[in-house]
Amino acid sequence: MNESTYRPQPVSFVRRGSRLQGRREKAWEEHREQYLVQMPRLIADTSVDPDYRFDAAQAFGREAELVLEVGSGLGEAIAHAAAQTPERNFLAVEVYLPGLAQTVQRAAALGLDNVRVVQANAPEVLATACEPGSLAEVWTFFPDPWHKSRHEKRRLVTPAFAELVADALAPGGVWRLATDWEHYAEQMLEVGEGSSLQNLHQDWAPRFEGRIVTSFENKALKAGRTIRDLTFRKAG
Repeated sequence: MNESTYRPQPVSFVRRGSRLQGRREKAWEEHREQYLVQMPRLIADTSVDPDYRFDAAQAFGREAELVLEVGSGLGEAIAHAAAQTPERNFLAVEVYLPGLAQTVQRAAALGLDNVRVVQANAPEVLATACEPGSLAEVWTFFPDPWHKSRHEKRRLVTPAFAELVADALAPGGVWRLATDWEHYAEQMLEVGEGSSLQNLHQDWAPRFEGRIVTSFENKALKAGRTIRDLTFRKAG
């Protein structure tokens, strides 16, 4: 099996540089054993062996509600939320190694023990690594909009992805999304409302209070773009 056979559809990301320097490199070397979840690969180095199952209780050393962030970036949102809600566990899923190292740096600086990180393609994590009904929430904040029409096929939020989220959520679990690109927001709304999940609002949701304003969002606001939030819930 080659990668094109394993992944017949284009992935939603482009791999960037993986070199670590300075404080990120130091944090990664000193703290990755505590924070990094090593998911076995199948083909690509961001793939997940479909026979692997993530054991959250073992990874965190306790039973607690689990929140998974898809594309955790530099870890600003997940580290802040983990510090504010220590009773929950948080799993950051990201393909960009410097971003994961930055997340680890933040978590270590705050002394957090309720954060774990994994370098993997999020749809594969949701499809096979996460047990059905195991997640309290899934966060998809500011995924790459792929704003050129010829690239829209690479967008993460699709009907197939929505059903992966729905399967992984526990009854009553919530999928939270945010984007600063209006066309993508409309697509997210259409996808969510066409899924098995329920929109908790007539269309757009009020800003999720648990989502800190990140450096990325600040840039979008300064550029004059509108931030759209969406919230969908699994029946139960």
